[in-house]
Amino acid sequence: MALIPLWHDEGLWIALGVTLVSIVAALVMRHVFIKILTKPAPDQRKELSDNE
Repeated sequence: MALIPLWHDEGLWIALGVTLVSIVAALVMRHVFIKILTKPAPDQRKELSDNE
């Protein structure tokens, strides 16, 4: 089993940690972008509040 020593390599765990942090950051940014893009434009929000 040549793959067993691979799991004891410190570099592997660093690479997996960096990958995991990058994926989490991308998911958070996606959520923020979708939240921003689904809101109406600022001038439309003002018109909506004036009409109410």
